[in-house]
Amino acid sequence: MERFNILLVDDVPENIYSLKMMIEDSFDVNLFSALSAQEGIEILMKEDIDLILTDVQMPEIDGFEFVDYLKNIERTKNIPVIFITGIYDKDEYKTKGYNLGAVEYITKPIHDVLLNSKLKVYIDIFEKRKSDEEEIAAKDRVLIHQSKMATMGEMIGVIAHQLKQPLNILSLYCNDVKNSYEFNEINDKFIEDFSKNTKKQITFLSETIDDFRDFFNPNKQKRVFEIKKAIDASIKLLGNQFEVNEINLNIDVSNEKVFGIETELEQVILNIINNAIDVFKDRNIENREINITVLSKNSYTILIIEDNAGGVKLDTLEKLFDPYYTTKATGTGTGLYMVKLVIKNSFQGDLKVNNSSKGLRYIIALPQKEL
Repeated sequence: MERFNILLVDDVPENIYSLKMMIEDSFDVNLFSALSAQEGIEILMKEDIDLILTDVQMPEIDGFEFVDYLKNIERTKNIPVIFITGIYDKDEYKTKGYNLGAVEYITKPIHDVLLNSKLKVYIDIFEKRKSDEEEIAAKDRVLIHQSKMATMGEMIGVIAHQLKQPLNILSLYCNDVKNSYEFNEINDKFIEDFSKNTKKQITFLSETIDDFRDFFNPNKQKRVFEIKKAIDASIKLLGNQFEVNEINLNIDVSNEKVFGIETELEQVILNIINNAIDVFKDRNIENREINITVLSKNSYTILIIEDNAGGVKLDTLEKLFDPYYTTKATGTGTGLYMVKLVIKNSFQGDLKVNNSSKGLRYIIALPQKEL
């Protein structure tokens, strides 16, 4: 588990040394020290600090001004602060400190038992929060794995169907060779056509298998890629599902970029499209459509996927991304939860879903570069 990080800020080195001795004697934590507010800010911008102990009386920027500044910065506004002072011990100063958001106000001389009891509270909270975060992360990993396995099961069916057609064609070519040999019809043109056509089918088989293997490759690194490639790869993996289910697919995309893992975005797109296909079939929707639109806004690429299957009820809309919630008789309820986790955690993006005039609309905001 990560260690608790404490920042000590005091313009007197001896005070910092004394605090370090007290804390290290009782706790196994990481201690950072700064001799001014400016130094403290520099450390806070680089390190993940869990608690700040700061003096009040300091030159240039005093402790009150230091904390007031930190509470207006997104990165530091929620870090607990304890004021430690030997001069500003009147009630009016304590009130000011608490009004600035301090969690404790300790006056000197410091009693080591008092300080230790205060620190233990925040260290215990930190360890409990980290433990909870690790437990949630472990559960999320299990859910994502379950979703990937479910997606793999669906994809194996699609891939098997895609492989049958070229295998059937190759079988016909083999029969044609036998018949042509019997009737003495094999010539240079026959050999050339046979070679070209069989190689074409073998290439298709090889590419299909490679696409499937790359799709589930767990070792992909984050990088900038064109979102069109992820969309095209997802459509290719779905094979003839659009034709079989009589779905009109409309795509409006150019060269918009996204930062992340391409195959994870492919899984997101596949999950959303597969959900739409299932709803089309369950509701016997006619004139089926799926529209995919991509546009840029500020430093984000916006991916919009919309179907015309009629949408969902408001109470269902609010639960769509909950783990294990499903509207399907045989669904696992992990697919759309995985979509949310990937967008939020892997891409640091944003995801919204609403009912349009036609059906369900997913709006996904993805960063164009590393945040």
